[in-house]
Amino acid sequence: QVQLVQSGGGLVQPGGSLILSCAASRSLFSGYIMGWYRQAPGKQRELVATMSSGGGTNYADSVKGRFTFSRDNAKNMMYLQMTSLKPEDTAVYFCSLNKMGIVTWGQGTQVTVSS
Repeated sequence: QVQLVQSGGGLVQPGGSLILSCAASRSLFSGYIMGWYRQAPGKQRELVATMSSGGGTNYADSVKGRFTFSRDNAKNMMYLQMTSLKPEDTAVYFCSLNKMGIVTWGQGTQVTVSS
C-alpha cells in the first residue's frame, strides 16, 4: 500500500505564493492518476488539479493560470505551486493517488490566505 506524506502550507497574504509537496513511498508513475484536492470549512472536498501517469494535467477553473502541478519522478514527489493566492483558496489541501479506483490520500495540510 503506497503512503503519501505532505509538507508545506501555512499562512500567506493575499497575492502570495506557496508550494505544497507530497512524497510517495513508491514510484508514482505506473498507472496512477495523481491529484490535489482541497476542503474548506463547511464545504465538500473539491478537485484542484490532476495529472495522469503520462504527465497530462487538468485544473479546476478557479485555479487555472495560478496553480501548477508538477512531479519529480526520481524522488517520487509531486508538487502544487500556488501563486496569486486569494482568501477563497483557504482550505486543507490533500494529495492523492488513484489506481483503478483505489484512492490513497495524504494527511492534508492547511493553507490559510489572509491579511
